[in-house]
Amino acid sequence: MEIEKVGVVGCGFMGAGIAQICAESGYQVLVTEIDDEALKKGLATIERHLSRGVERGRTTAEAKTATLARVRGAGDLNSLIDCDIVIEAVPEKLELKKEIFTRLDNTCAPQTILSSNTSTISVTELARATGRPDRVIGTHFLSPVPPSRLLEIIRPGGTSEETLEIVKQFGKSLGKEIVIAKDTPGFIFNYMLGALTHAALELLENNIATAEDIDKSMTLGLGHPIGPIALVDFNGIDTINLVFQAMHDRTGERQHMPPPLLKNLLDEGRLGRKTGKGFYDYA
Repeated sequence: MEIEKVGVVGCGFMGAGIAQICAESGYQVLVTEIDDEALKKGLATIERHLSRGVERGRTTAEAKTATLARVRGAGDLNSLIDCDIVIEAVPEKLELKKEIFTRLDNTCAPQTILSSNTSTISVTELARATGRPDRVIGTHFLSPVPPSRLLEIIRPGGTSEETLEIVKQFGKSLGKEIVIAKDTPGFIFNYMLGALTHAALELLENNIATAEDIDKSMTLGLGHPIGPIALVDFNGIDTINLVFQAMHDRTGERQHMPPPLLKNLLDEGRLGRKTGKGFYDYA
């Protein structure tokens, strides 16, 4: 099976990035959203990021036009019927994702691969919501999607070897390096990143160091491009709280509980860069 047409469910920050990188790689892309306003906002995000790439010399105006021509928007999951692979990119809420997978299973052709961009939720649980567990897999794109070099593929026990190989080749065609993880809480990337983030927030909560110095210790000491606290702001405090909650729901372990500092900022409406204020002030 050769992938030619890609469906993306959700055109938020991650969904827009996934749609963009697929279209840039030559695939026909159909992206859906819950309403017209959300869809217009997501498509505008793609256009804005491509325009920024032209301004910075990373792409050409001709390539931007060609990429946008390969992206179409729709408001109905039924429009994804003839896609070769559908990538779900909605918030980290198990019941929401299961509902979407059940609907996709009833809509898409039997050979369509159903994939989740989840960073923590059990892909096995999502596969159980379908009648095609051999065609269900996890594709965890890192944020921001287009420049990130890594794609983490999560393989539940029921995923076929054929599906895995197709998705590996698909990921490589997007210019990504591939790592493969079993369906365990946090997989590889977020299991390790969660530990670092928890440690950083505990240091901050206990007044051991400032956010600036905690981040500087990682950027200068280990060469990280961004510190762990600044990264929480970048990804969104609400998003990171959901990731921790999902991991804790799966494990029940203390080290995966959402840190109290996150709830405090959520209660204040400080979600990070998206609201102009989180642990840092971006005003």
